[in-house]
Amino acid sequence: MIVSILLILLGFVLLIKGADWMVSGSSALAKKNNISNIAIGLTIVAFGTSAPELVVNSFASFHGYSDIVFGNVIGSNNFNLFIILGIVGLISPIVVQSNTVWKELPLSLFAVVILYLLCNSFFQDTAVLTRVDGLVLLVMFGLFLFYVYKQLKTETLVPEIEIIPMSVLKIWSLILIGFSGLIMGGKLVVDNAVEVASGMGVSEKIIGLTIVAVGTSLPELVTSVVAVLRKNNDIAIGNIIGSNIFNIFLILSVSSFIRPIEFKPLFNIDLYILAGGTIFLFIAMFTGVKKKLDRWEAALLLVSYLAYTVYLIGKEV
Repeated sequence: MIVSILLILLGFVLLIKGADWMVSGSSALAKKNNISNIAIGLTIVAFGTSAPELVVNSFASFHGYSDIVFGNVIGSNNFNLFIILGIVGLISPIVVQSNTVWKELPLSLFAVVILYLLCNSFFQDTAVLTRVDGLVLLVMFGLFLFYVYKQLKTETLVPEIEIIPMSVLKIWSLILIGFSGLIMGGKLVVDNAVEVASGMGVSEKIIGLTIVAVGTSLPELVTSVVAVLRKNNDIAIGNIIGSNIFNIFLILSVSSFIRPIEFKPLFNIDLYILAGGTIFLFIAMFTGVKKKLDRWEAALLLVSYLAYTVYLIGKEV
């Protein structure tokens, strides 16, 4: 048991460092080919923070661990929304742009609703996320990227991304080592998470919603905390909302292409919580100071989800 837990921690280290190295190498390669900073940010860097979820879900889907597939994505999204946004909002109240309030937050809620409808036999006889469902999610992801592209064209100020010049050998070494780290880390996390679940007598669902989800969300946590400390609220909240949309539309679509994923109705409670948290965040934009997440609202997000997590674990142990 202790060995499995240590291997999970090692897997998380490999996932996070692997994503970091791959992003660094890929960004330097893109810069060498005269690709703009903002294009690098919207593609390579955005992919990098979600790479751990993608790799873990790919392994889990391949082996048929459907509870870890859904637990990781839904758990990561809830962790992003309640815990990371709660921590960031406690550090500093977050002012939110109009586009985020009126477009990105509703789009994030729409993603949850679409997932709920696809998984709960509204369009088919069984509760399975099929490859056709995955195609629907992938199309939605394409539309989301188009929206981001259109938004980019209307932006006047774009924060620069610092990219250190590197030799070609160092660039490809970072990319290959980073990719290898992602693969090894993902396999370690999935295999040993299942071992821990069996050894502790708890369900894969709980492991996916807690340990796996928290571990794969660490890049988003670091990115958002650093952003808010640097007074860059747009990146802090944009990273959270964008990641939640990315996780549902892209990562679950890729997971379903690998293998259709059985959906257990128990996950509906977590989807309700995710939808409720998104609605709460939208309403919070019109209470107190408008278009601002105040500290008391951030604290409410944080405390409510911590209480739910304790309740979940208490039911299993």
